[in-house]
Amino acid sequence: MTKTVEEIIQIFKKQKNEHNLAGMVRFGIKTDKAYGISIPELRQLAKNIGKNQQLADKLWESGIHEARLLACFIARPAEISQVQTEAWVKDFDSWDICDQCCSNVFDKTPWAYDKADEWSRREEEFVKRAGFVMMAALSVHDKKASDSKFLPFFERIKQEAEDERNFVRKAVNWALRQIGKRNVVLYDEAIRVAKEIQKINSKTAKWIAGDALREFRKKEAKFK
Repeated sequence: MTKTVEEIIQIFKKQKNEHNLAGMVRFGIKTDKAYGISIPELRQLAKNIGKNQQLADKLWESGIHEARLLACFIARPAEISQVQTEAWVKDFDSWDICDQCCSNVFDKTPWAYDKADEWSRREEEFVKRAGFVMMAALSVHDKKASDSKFLPFFERIKQEAEDERNFVRKAVNWALRQIGKRNVVLYDEAIRVAKEIQKINSKTAKWIAGDALREFRKKEAKFK
């Protein structure tokens, strides 16, 4: 079932949810171009539409929050260029669009690992977050990747562990935890890195390390 952007926006208008919009504000999501449509509702709509990169492009261009989330669910990673990847990441203005785009689309592109490293070095808050979300997503989704793909990310995690911005520090923590849970080799290295981060004279770094170490202790029996 292929729908036009205009038809999809009409669906959003009919399903507008003020309660959800209020919740989005509480979680730091901009609502000036949003309708409060839930992720399950958007996923169902995406299932009905099917994969459609041309429609995804038009939805993204609309600038509507839910339209961009829907674009993440119907996009075809194989049809997205590196130039378009950069254009989308520059548009990130909320953590949910960042996370859904990285974990549904960008982590399936040929340049995913390169972008994870590159974006983690950028200063824009949601671009930097995207770099670390990519690391976390790849560690879960790329089952066949060797440890050598992930080991370099630990240095980036350590270097950015003092970034106090909430959406960045949480993504740094997420990347550390997810990579560490991948296998015993990365688990041991993640613990070593977390203990090094814990020694940094920074409240943010100590939170990142402490939270990761607590989760690793829960997983210890799996690897030891």
